[in-house]
Formats: sequence, structure tokens, C-alpha cells
Amino acid sequence: MMNGPNGMMEGMTGMMWGMGLVWLLAVVVLVLGAAALVKYVFFAGRR
Repeated sequence: MMNGPNGMMEGMTGMMWGMGLVWLLAVVVLVLGAAALVKYVFFAGRR
């Protein structure tokens, strides 16, 4: 149970993973939203 530099590094790694997951989810949502918007615009314009 060392609360030294190693513990800090582990905490930082966990935070980095959390941020990465949040960014990944945000990117996925943005891509899906853009795809849905493009589909909607193209299909709405063809009618």
C-alpha cells in the first residue's frame, strides 16, 4: 500500500481511460447524429 508516485500514476491512468471512454462515446454519438442528419436531408430532398 504505497501512496507514492506509483499510486499517482495509476490514478492518472484511470482518469485518462475515463476521459478516453467519454471522448469515444461523444465521437460515436456525433458520427451517428451526422449520419442520421445526412440521411434525413437526402431522403427529404428526394421526395
